[in-house]
Amino acid sequence: MHMPRTADRTKAALALSGGGFRATLFHLGTLIRLNELGMLAGLERISSVSGGSIAAGQLAVQWRRLEKEGNRFTNLMDEVIQPLREFCRGDVDTRAVTLGTLSPFSTIGDKLTDIYADELVGNAMLQDLPDKPQFVFNATNLQTGRLVRIQKLRLVDYTIGEIRNPRLQVAKAIAASSAFPPVLSPVTIDCSPSDWADLPGTRYFGNEGYSRKLSLTDGGAYDNLGLESVDDFATLIVSDAGAPFSTEPEAHHRWDKQALRALDIATDQARMLRRRLLFAETQLRNAQANSPAHHFALAAIGDDLTDPDTARRLAAPRKLHTKPRLVEPLAAIRTRLNPFSDEEQGRLINWGWYLTDLAVRTRLPDAGEPPTSWPVPEFPLD
Repeated sequence: MHMPRTADRTKAALALSGGGFRATLFHLGTLIRLNELGMLAGLERISSVSGGSIAAGQLAVQWRRLEKEGNRFTNLMDEVIQPLREFCRGDVDTRAVTLGTLSPFSTIGDKLTDIYADELVGNAMLQDLPDKPQFVFNATNLQTGRLVRIQKLRLVDYTIGEIRNPRLQVAKAIAASSAFPPVLSPVTIDCSPSDWADLPGTRYFGNEGYSRKLSLTDGGAYDNLGLESVDDFATLIVSDAGAPFSTEPEAHHRWDKQALRALDIATDQARMLRRRLLFAETQLRNAQANSPAHHFALAAIGDDLTDPDTARRLAAPRKLHTKPRLVEPLAAIRTRLNPFSDEEQGRLINWGWYLTDLAVRTRLPDAGEPPTSWPVPEFPLD
């Protein structure tokens, strides 16, 4: 599907995956390291899903308050990292479910939006966000089964069309992106058929059944890596906090367990296909004569640094090391939006920071020198 381009694809983009508060905290490590390397301030687009959208939302609303020295932000910790750490000490999902269930006038999705507004991003609107970088919050349309991109310039479902310059709370965009089904979704967005502009190839443009109300669920149902809106950028950094797929020696015989297992298999297959396609496309583009160089750096929470394939992919020299007993459990931490302890937070941030450092300095040219100390020193991984 072709849509008019509004971003410079020769620059760098960042994708922040889903995975609840586990993802939010892992991505904080990514943001810290990219800032230290002088790359965060130069990003052209930041695409996010679910827990990644919680981190991206706070970064987006605070972007204009960030102060730079050279190409690094000096107050990122105060304006973005610490408020998000405080937010991840709270119980979000249980409160949203309880309040939404008890209220005769509000839904669970409404209460989730209220929590994000009251306790994190305030009443900021999409139109208050900076033009660059572009922040894209990804959700899934339960009606069309397609990705919905929510950003300052437009809200898009390519089967319906686009709403230009949408008047929407940032909190609502975060809630739609992180509305984990079936408990927290749907998050609904009211609109009018007259709000929509047509795009080439739409099926439902002008159809009132699809254009009066959007019923949205977690963006991870369609694209848990948030890649679809950034996969053609010349430089792409992906922070993936999705749990690695686990094998089981014996199959379940209960139908509900089998159904969940089949869903896990389908979800893992979709994620792996997107990752393999990105690697293949990067190699293909770089093999073409007179084609600009493309670079793709992936920091995945389940990376096993003792595995030869991973070691080759992340081959940068490093002055810090990690102990498997400390990092292996991190990929299996819950994806709930419930309180994370200081230790859980510290280790997840350090792990995201560490893997981002390895991925960027291995895969991207002239990325900088290896670090020598942990961003959360009280919970080191070595």
